[in-house]
Amino acid sequence: MNVITTLSARRREKQIKNERKLLRELSIESLKKSVQDSFGSERVQGGIWVEQGIEEGCYDVAIEAYLLGGQYSRFGYGSEPIEHIRLRCEKELKHLTDTLYNFWLYWKFGDESLIQESSYYSCEQFVDKWWMEGFKKGEQRRKLRLH
Repeated sequence: MNVITTLSARRREKQIKNERKLLRELSIESLKKSVQDSFGSERVQGGIWVEQGIEEGCYDVAIEAYLLGGQYSRFGYGSEPIEHIRLRCEKELKHLTDTLYNFWLYWKFGDESLIQESSYYSCEQFVDKWWMEGFKKGEQRRKLRLH
């Protein structure tokens, strides 16, 4: 007997399979280094537990941006310009940036507005960096036919 599955269930299985393959190439050390490079100068009030919690929150956003870039890499294989591809997922990138920024605002306890603006740009650059990493890895996997 055959098991009947819906198209959406099949798509979800395929997406999970591709995400697992992409995540195999992601290292914790690169995440840690990226967080230190992007937010090492940011100061938060709290102890070591707070800092570890903030790092883990940044890891979550970085992984989501990485997977989003990997997902949209399928459009790059068809030689579509990267600017057009980035516009396709602009809404998701903005959501990730806002999520990370609000996370930082929560832990910084209301610094001055200029510092908040620089924090937003740091968050935006962080999300863009990880989106581009995922995009490059996904494009590479497609070129090598490992998808």
